[in-house]
Amino acid sequence: MADLNSFDVVSQVDMQEVKNAVEQTMKEIRQRFDFKNSKTDLTLKEKERELSVLSDDEYKLKAVLEILKAKCVKRNVSLKALTYGKLEEALGGTVRQVIAIQSGIPDEKAKVIAKEIRDAKFKAQAQIQGDQLRVQSRSRDELQAVIAFLRQKDFGIDLQFVNYR
Repeated sequence: MADLNSFDVVSQVDMQEVKNAVEQTMKEIRQRFDFKNSKTDLTLKEKERELSVLSDDEYKLKAVLEILKAKCVKRNVSLKALTYGKLEEALGGTVRQVIAIQSGIPDEKAKVIAKEIRDAKFKAQAQIQGDQLRVQSRSRDELQAVIAFLRQKDFGIDLQFVNYR
């Protein structure tokens, strides 16, 4: 009997790359004339996996977010991994926005992905394992087809394919 081949579908973010993007953003903000004497700050909480952006007004905050997005793209951090919270008033007339850094595939997204694989009639099984999804099949060609299928779909999260065996 032939062995099963498999791969894992995960959603991971390299926190070191996020940290580098934050540092580059802060460096650019310190050098820009339009941010001179402003209370703009960008804080990364690695344990909680969230970014906190603080600025004088909504316009400057949006400018900081644009710089951050550009730095993230340059460092190969997917923008789909960033979930933006609502804009809120902070102390001293400033505004704050919290950005959650998504890690792992949420259960409801994993169920949708597994259902899409089943509905596409692939000869492969998808199993939810915690915050990742394992896809198994006897045929490596079938697994390649599943990967190609998932790449063309948009599930609203960044997907990587690891442990291909």
